[in-house]
Amino acid sequence: MRLRMLLASGAATLGLLGSCLSIAQAAEEPTSGPDVAVQASQGTVPAPGDLDESSEELDDELSEPVPEVPEDEVPSSLGDTPGDESTSEDDVGNPDPMAAAENDRIRCTAKILAAKRDGSEELVPCVSFNSTASAAELRAAVDAWPTPSWCDDHGANGQWYVNRFKACGVFAADLTVTNPRTGAVVGRMHYLTVAYAYSKRDIKTWAYQVQLLEVSSSGVAKGSSVGGKATCAGKCKVTESKFPSQLMGASRDPVGQFFLDTTIKTSPKGQKGEGQASAVWQFTNPQWSGPTNSVALPTPPVRCDNALPGTSKTGCVMPYIPDMVYAKSGEFPELAKHIEYAQTTKNLPGKHGTKRYLTRLTNKDKITKNRNTACPSSLERPAGKQCDEYPFASTWQGASTGGDFSRRMINATQNEDGGRALSRFYLYNRIIEKDRFLVWIK
Repeated sequence: MRLRMLLASGAATLGLLGSCLSIAQAAEEPTSGPDVAVQASQGTVPAPGDLDESSEELDDELSEPVPEVPEDEVPSSLGDTPGDESTSEDDVGNPDPMAAAENDRIRCTAKILAAKRDGSEELVPCVSFNSTASAAELRAAVDAWPTPSWCDDHGANGQWYVNRFKACGVFAADLTVTNPRTGAVVGRMHYLTVAYAYSKRDIKTWAYQVQLLEVSSSGVAKGSSVGGKATCAGKCKVTESKFPSQLMGASRDPVGQFFLDTTIKTSPKGQKGEGQASAVWQFTNPQWSGPTNSVALPTPPVRCDNALPGTSKTGCVMPYIPDMVYAKSGEFPELAKHIEYAQTTKNLPGKHGTKRYLTRLTNKDKITKNRNTACPSSLERPAGKQCDEYPFASTWQGASTGGDFSRRMINATQNEDGGRALSRFYLYNRIIEKDRFLVWIK
């Protein structure tokens, strides 16, 4: 898709991510990866309780590409799947550009009234999110532009949609130019902003791009140019900001590209913090003096950390709660059926589609106590069987730290390989201490 190609091309041109983020990875790499769990039993990834030491082997494992995200794994609206809410003490929150639209209109009205009071003949240009264009007109414009399908499925509804490492949204806005003497609007432009951000699980840098698409324009709004910059709040800094003044038009798509680094400390291990980038821009036109007011579009907050057990690498994630997937017809059918029973019959937490999350536990002693509480050594194991517990021992909902649990004797190989699959899920999705996740039984 053109948007992804532009973003990937920009990454290569700026050279900021280097070999850590190839063009193919930037454009196509799947990210939240629940089916990683289903396909992850191969290799030598340790069991969850053993992922407390950094190793070169696991650093390399973390950098490998993951399998494709399944079609039915749809990114969620930012408000539907909140992330770890305890990660930042900085002024970082969920972005809602529409909340600023009314303030933009109020400031614009005040500017027009002030110009009229002063007897000014200068045209007053203003820009704000939200649009007076019809829903049908905006939908047609969205469909006409090559944006990621999971991004534009919802039209220009002004919401971010996120998975573990990507965020995208389509935001409608208007540029209006008013004659302060008469109060007449003498120019108008409806436009869309397609915003796309991505992070990566094994580097400290993330990227953000905005692409402005003209829907329609009239009067003295025609021939306007747009340009801006990036800012970052919280634990981050802007390392590259490219949004030069570019002419808007039906066949021109101004693009701003930005790269940001986390500012969390690299040591000691266990650091984490959130950062939130904003793209800021304004319009100019030779037919009126002075630029418009500035508008800002913040990304979802990005959590970066060096707290992932098993690796020394820093990485960054979006506020999305991933699913660990086990299939009853897959590699671990006995394990999957036990978890289904535990979630459905015993009403234990962690079920896909609920908000009764599991939260990761990384303390090795507590994990061992959870396992021994659910599956003490005194329990007889039939030949070829092992004791499987749910919720997982590597969660705070485990038998000792949580309380209610289920156990069942299942095939030993499935139990061991299923545990390694869980380890890879933790690793690939950067599930750190007290991060939330769910378990999806297919």
